[in-house]
Amino acid sequence: MRLRVEFTTEPFDLDEAPTHAVVAREVIQGAELDAVDVGPFGNTAEGGADEVLTAVDSLLRRALASGATRVSLQVNVIEEEIR
Repeated sequence: MRLRVEFTTEPFDLDEAPTHAVVAREVIQGAELDAVDVGPFGNTAEGGADEVLTAVDSLLRRALASGATRVSLQVNVIEEEIR
């Protein structure tokens, strides 16, 4: 099964990326995921279920420990390409 995760962390700071946002992006970029897209207002990544769920666990723990007061995320099952 493949999953797509979309997430944001708060509080926002438009002048400089807060530590919790940087940490969350580092977790996702360092995970074994496909199609990672990070941006100022949202982040998306895709991968196998185990890899996505492991990354989400780490993302939540590390972002909250780094000062996030809210983490909004959505996880969707996506169809795998038929080969």
